[in-house]
Amino acid sequence: MSITRCEWCLGSELMMEYHDSEWGVPLHDDAKLFEFLVLDAAQAGLSWLTVLKKRENYRRAFDGFDPVRVAEYRERDIERLVGDSGIIRNRLKVRSAVENAKRFLEVQDEFGSFDRYIWGFVDGKPVKNGFKKMSDLPASTPLSDAMSKDLKKRGFKFAGTTICYAFMQAAGMVNDHVVGCFRWSEL
Repeated sequence: MSITRCEWCLGSELMMEYHDSEWGVPLHDDAKLFEFLVLDAAQAGLSWLTVLKKRENYRRAFDGFDPVRVAEYRERDIERLVGDSGIIRNRLKVRSAVENAKRFLEVQDEFGSFDRYIWGFVDGKPVKNGFKKMSDLPASTPLSDAMSKDLKKRGFKFAGTTICYAFMQAAGMVNDHVVGCFRWSEL
């Protein structure tokens, strides 16, 4: 018996593993939320497969995505990262990860956790969409528009509405598995 999956993950074992075990699973761990914040920003203009292939390198290069450590990075750290061929060496994206770590910590201070803040955009529970085919999935929604606007107001970089929607999908804030996918009903 074959398993039906969202078509975007087909053709790559790495993408299928990510789809089956992580994508769309409600995430409430601040460290993992920071990881997805960095990785979704790194994806801008690139494929998710490119980012997934570099994920372990990102974990190493960014101190396990510890926002406290990343927020302390200085210019020499940014130069080290821009020279690291294991990650996406876009200076603006690297610098944004450092700045976003600082903003992330400010949000934690204000709300008690980043989780409490970010899940507030969906009233603490995932939005379960019912799309029948991948072409029905939006690139952004009014919720991702609101999230983007608030993140930008707080000083976050690479926080456009499309990046925010990808983050919402990855963190399970929205269930965008297509209805025929085995994960849609599981989540």
